[in-house]
Amino acid sequence: MKDLGVAIILAVIMLLNLADVVTDINLGVPTWHIIEESMIVLAAGLTATYLIIEMRGRARELVRLTETLSRADEQIANVTEEMRNARRQYAELIHQQFDAWNLTLSEQQVAMLLLKGLSFKEIALVRDTREKTVRQQASTIYAKSGVDGRHAFAAWFLEDFLTAEPAAAA
Repeated sequence: MKDLGVAIILAVIMLLNLADVVTDINLGVPTWHIIEESMIVLAAGLTATYLIIEMRGRARELVRLTETLSRADEQIANVTEEMRNARRQYAELIHQQFDAWNLTLSEQQVAMLLLKGLSFKEIALVRDTREKTVRQQASTIYAKSGVDGRHAFAAWFLEDFLTAEPAAAA
């Protein structure tokens, strides 16, 4: 906005000096003085024109950046929606596997909290039960799923997402 103010001031200076040059020509002022004031008019006019062109360019760039940002926001919203759908589908698959292992509802709740990384103590607090009970349920979960412990249990659900080789750098 201050660029516009400067451009307007320069345009006013240019017009006032132009009027002065016209008056000086009519009064017969020496040529060197008319050339000097004409240079001021030219400099003010060129600078005002340059500022206006720059402002328009920045305005176009701002519009372009706003559109790009809007498209990026839409893509993020789509990715976020895709992630929500993927999470929901993955949770459904986890619960289907729990059902295949014949886990009880309590065991399924404990199993999900184990997958989320909660400690036995934290699970006991969340479920309002004793830590010993959670440990016993975890042992039952590991036995029904055929794994040796918490890490193997979590790995069972993650191993298909992990590739043998790292992805090539983009």
